[in-house]
Amino acid sequence: MSSMAFNNFIVFLESKEKEGSGLLLAIVQTNLHVVTFERSADTQYSLAKLLGRAQTVEDYPAEDEGIPGHNPGSANTEQVVGSSVLTRVKLGPLPMDPDFMADVRADLEEEDSKSPPAEGQLSLAQNFEQQIKREESEDAPTRAEVPLPVPTARDVAMEVQKVKENRERFRIEGRTGGVAPGVSVVMFTFHNTFDSITCLDFSQDNALVAAGTDQSYIRVWTLNGEALPPSEDSSSAELHPSASRRLIGHSSCVYSLSFSPSTTPSSASSSATASTASKYLLSCSADKTVRLWSLATWTCLVVYRGHDDIVWDVKWGPFGHYFLTGSHDKTARLWATNEVSWLRVFVGHDKDVDTVCFHPNNAYVFTGSCDRMVRMWKVTDGVPVRMFTGHAGNVTSLACSPSGKLLASADDAGTIIIWDLAPGKLLKRMRGHGKGGIWSLSWSVESTVLASSGMDGTVRIWDIAVPNDANGQGRVISEGATEHRIDGTSQTQVPGAAGAKKRGKEVVVTSDQISAFPTKKSPVYKVQFTRQNLVVAGGAYMP
Repeated sequence: MSSMAFNNFIVFLESKEKEGSGLLLAIVQTNLHVVTFERSADTQYSLAKLLGRAQTVEDYPAEDEGIPGHNPGSANTEQVVGSSVLTRVKLGPLPMDPDFMADVRADLEEEDSKSPPAEGQLSLAQNFEQQIKREESEDAPTRAEVPLPVPTARDVAMEVQKVKENRERFRIEGRTGGVAPGVSVVMFTFHNTFDSITCLDFSQDNALVAAGTDQSYIRVWTLNGEALPPSEDSSSAELHPSASRRLIGHSSCVYSLSFSPSTTPSSASSSATASTASKYLLSCSADKTVRLWSLATWTCLVVYRGHDDIVWDVKWGPFGHYFLTGSHDKTARLWATNEVSWLRVFVGHDKDVDTVCFHPNNAYVFTGSCDRMVRMWKVTDGVPVRMFTGHAGNVTSLACSPSGKLLASADDAGTIIIWDLAPGKLLKRMRGHGKGGIWSLSWSVESTVLASSGMDGTVRIWDIAVPNDANGQGRVISEGATEHRIDGTSQTQVPGAAGAKKRGKEVVVTSDQISAFPTKKSPVYKVQFTRQNLVVAGGAYMP
């Protein structure tokens, strides 16, 4: 306890000697080992701070509430109490393999010679030069820290297509003169599901969508409605072309899906060019397993076992070799496709690990839990390097920005928090969603705009660069699936009734919300920015 509190306690006991406090004082002196420490220079517990906190309307906990000696953002491992020293993290992009880089540059120069850039437009080779990390530095992990397989022709083709998509993308420059960027959303709604869909995922090549169900199977559709290509397995009889496929293998509810990394095929690609479409699909289930499915043969290739309970979430790494899972057994585990058993186990949460994600350089992973904490772990040794506290609800979704500098986390209380990873500080808290859970987050290519979706039946677009008003500036947009008024300025009443009852606590919308896209009665399970800054979302209609 603090020195001031201990001194006050002793003075109090000495003043009550006639009432028998001498016996208590003797017990303290002979049987207790009291450790005292001086209050740090931080004034968050000063009288003025406490009085100011009592007057605020927000009921959010402090970032380090209930954690003695914890500094916001610090994992507080091997640190003395009250230490402000943070573990140094390398947030820069992973350097490319020199031979791989040369192959990509050669292909881009060939593309430039076939299709010269328009006037005032950068060539593909110039665009590539601006993006790549040329050599190793202190701000980026080394390739030895993140071992990856030898690059293939498909990897070269994917990188070339990524450069094309980056050059041709819709650029989001942020607000200018008070006008927010116009972001479009394409919504895919699933009908007649009878509340059986539990999760959704879109492939990065914008060709497929997969849905997991509580009936233990997975169904994959083409987004354009065309028939799926025939299976490469000649033993399977193709009765007739179909726009969907059912994958059967799990024995219980499927809770998460993840397509392997892919890119949109180039219009100029030939049959000799390696396919850049998604090759695999990962799924996790209440049967405690993770399954790897082939999208060429539509069969299960591997069953990964290691968790002791329900597996809630699964995510591919940015380079497609590693993947991450979170489970009801309070652990997250790192896997590789060429190994049947897990490579790393991340232990530290007090409750279920509900959501996971990778850092863009693959050197770190993030876990969110219903213990209301977010943790950042180092992949090489499984050590925690950051711990973020401040959520007032269970953490339901995570997303790291493409720049690798920011992390967005959301909870079931309808709040999104943006964290600055290097100093481990909370940048801003954004509100607008109704309660029930924010289920998906996705960043724009520039890391300046965030998209979110959830149970309230809305897709919301947020400006990260704009500071919000602490009290929130509400405005009416529409009503979502839960029929909450998206406004914080006035009370809502049922029309046509005198002295009508209030609907309940209104949802406050902070001023950094750019726009909201409400559905009629469709909770939105998944939202995703494409590499060209188009937002794709999916949900199930609940009549």
